[in-house]
Amino acid sequence: MFARGIHQDNVTIDNFAKTGVNKQTKNVMKKHTLRIEKIGGTSMSRFPEIINNIILRDKDDIYGRIYVVSAYAGVTDELLEHKKSGQPGIYKLFEDEENYPRKMLALRDNLFEFNETLEPTGLNLQEANDFIGDRIDLSINILRSMENVLASGYVTRNELLLAARELLASLGEMQSAFNATSILRSLGYDATFVDLSGWEDGRQLTIDRRIINSFEKIDPLSTICFATGYTKGTEGIMREFDRGYSEVTFSKVAVLLGASEAIIHKEYHLCSGDPLIIGEHNAHPVCNTNYDVADQLADVGMEAIHPKASKPLEVKSIPIRVKNAFDPDHPGTLITKDFIAPSSKVEIVTGSDKVTCIEIHDTRMVGEVGFDCRIMEILSRHNVSYISKMTNANTIDLIVAEKDCSARLVAELTDTFELIGNKLVAIVCAIGSNIAQPGIMARASQALADSGINILAVSQTTRQTNMQFIVEREGFAKAQRALHEALCK
Repeated sequence: MFARGIHQDNVTIDNFAKTGVNKQTKNVMKKHTLRIEKIGGTSMSRFPEIINNIILRDKDDIYGRIYVVSAYAGVTDELLEHKKSGQPGIYKLFEDEENYPRKMLALRDNLFEFNETLEPTGLNLQEANDFIGDRIDLSINILRSMENVLASGYVTRNELLLAARELLASLGEMQSAFNATSILRSLGYDATFVDLSGWEDGRQLTIDRRIINSFEKIDPLSTICFATGYTKGTEGIMREFDRGYSEVTFSKVAVLLGASEAIIHKEYHLCSGDPLIIGEHNAHPVCNTNYDVADQLADVGMEAIHPKASKPLEVKSIPIRVKNAFDPDHPGTLITKDFIAPSSKVEIVTGSDKVTCIEIHDTRMVGEVGFDCRIMEILSRHNVSYISKMTNANTIDLIVAEKDCSARLVAELTDTFELIGNKLVAIVCAIGSNIAQPGIMARASQALADSGINILAVSQTTRQTNMQFIVEREGFAKAQRALHEALCK
């Protein structure tokens, strides 16, 4: 069912004139359901398969879906930086005042070549090339103007750089959404390109207001909508969410339009463990879990969905379904607010080998109220969030992402406390909606010991949804296999 209201500035769907939702859409909404579906970049790069597996799979159920799409695989990495390795892209060239126009033109040519691969599917090649080519050319001109403004010294450099980052981020999603719309139209279906990028739209709209206004004259139950994963807004979607922006757009569209379900299509299942580590025959898809488990996964970098995107969906009790785009017969993983496994079990073993253990040893901390507040203040100044925390009378261990453990952070901690250690480690987690059972910690510890793995530190809260083991980095894969064998069978 549709949610009763679209919440924006204390208004609801019953006061649709203020929200921009037209009367036709309002009437249809009350009778039908709407699904918002997010398609990732790797999946979008295999769009002919996406057409067959998702969009046209059920010919009797084509409409009533809004697809929020990412840029094709690797495009946003080229525009900004590589999401995992951090290798700089065009944005860094602009920031350093280097030859970014040449790199943008090279990217344009690559996008033209990719468009050619979609022509047999039905893409109007000339129209598609003109669309993305014009936008890249204009983006170069805008960035050059920004350079001139920066040189004048009259504006804050940081603000202009953020604006440049927003501009670059929008390009990839515009291309993929436009192309998808073009292809579906050529196949004879009613399809609508929903451009949330605000391209050449100078109106000062919030992100929510732009989404509402963009769907004002669209009946999503009579057309296939392809919306850009990037949304332009006065608050700047990348200021807070950075590379998680497409999932935030997906979440906001689902909440604002009252979706019955939010579906995320990935190129893999949400499994009990990483098939590349556990083995394809040992890892199995997780059928049901809850938002708490999704947050635990995100905390160690295994995102079913960005945690800041999942919260609004959780509050509205909109279920999330994570599906493998290339295994369409499988129902996927349903994430709901209230699910608890009927019998106690570990659902997922995961972790990260890209973490650091910061050990803070100080004999003054024993019995001192608020001692660790000083540590948190330093982490806050360096914009660092910890993944796990272990403590005793004189020592506090913090597990943080390796990329966040800067020399400046360590230096300030060293100047403030008696002894600081800094060790590259791995964190391995056993996670589930209901893992509370006598002896499970003993079984996990024994499994690690039997595999010759020493536990450096361990953490678990009384909620008992996540057992976290800190181990030597070289034991990362072996530890996951041991825990999965002992706990997930």
